Amino acid sequence: RPGSLVAPQRGGRRRIRVSADILTSGSCGDTTADGDESSGESRLSDTDMMSPDDDPDLDALLSPDLDTPDEMEDSIMERLGEPPPEPVPIPELSAAEERAEARSWRSVIVAGLERRIDMKVIEPYKRVLSHGGYLSAGSHNAIIVFSACFLPDRSRIDYDYVMDNLFLYVLTTLDQLITEDYVLIYLHGATSRSCMPTFSWLKRCYQMIDRRLRKNLKGLYLVHPTFWLKTIVIMTRPFISSKFSRKLNFVESLAELADIVPLEQASIPDRVKQLDLELHAKTKRGRF
Repeated sequence: RPGSLVAPQRGGRRRIRVSADILTSGSCGDTTADGDESSGESRLSDTDMMSPDDDPDLDALLSPDLDTPDEMEDSIMERLGEPPPEPVPIPELSAAEERAEARSWRSVIVAGLERRIDMKVIEPYKRVLSHGGYLSAGSHNAIIVFSACFLPDRSRIDYDYVMDNLFLYVLTTLDQLITEDYVLIYLHGATSRSCMPTFSWLKRCYQMIDRRLRKNLKGLYLVHPTFWLKTIVIMTRPFISSKFSRKLNFVESLAELADIVPLEQASIPDRVKQLDLELHAKTKRGRF
């Protein structure tokens, strides 16, 4: 009511409540005096990097199903004639059958904790990771190839379970394959949208990667990047260390990749090769 209004005092100070998170959070991306990125990584947490759980629209914004210029690649993939694999249904077992079900488990140590990997459920997807030889003859600088086209389809009802086990497998296998410096080739092309990982999964992977693996990584080459992938990289640059960010490189074709790293021993999926030919032919037609 008008009679209840009180005019503010002139010259008075207003008390503003400040969240404790603002007072305690640090900046990301700092490097130590010796060029190490450990200080920036140690500050990376759920408060430093927005979580899709805090903002449910973030995953929707960066969803692979977003209508983007990736449609050009989709039309090419349709002409390849190989439909995406159908999700494998999970058989319904009785309690006795579940107890009798023999599964192959691998015990691993991740971040100082013992984890168990369900090797049976990830068996069809182990091809996502392969050893591509070495950068030079006689060296131990490995070339690791990650083929996204072999990732599971998100329509699986146990998709999160499969991806969690697959990530632990990839992480521990990397640790076994790498003895010194290495480069990682991420083959993004020829991957259907329903098989592309979510932003939240990628964020969790970065946070769980061992510091040694990040430090020994000399280059991460993103081959056949789509509009969605470039958006992901741009969105995450402010939240990762500047040293790690400089290791990211977009590569538009396999020919360009071959000029950077030797591919004689690398296992490139046929679908990726066919997509590369289609994209190269489309680019040549566009020039004339």
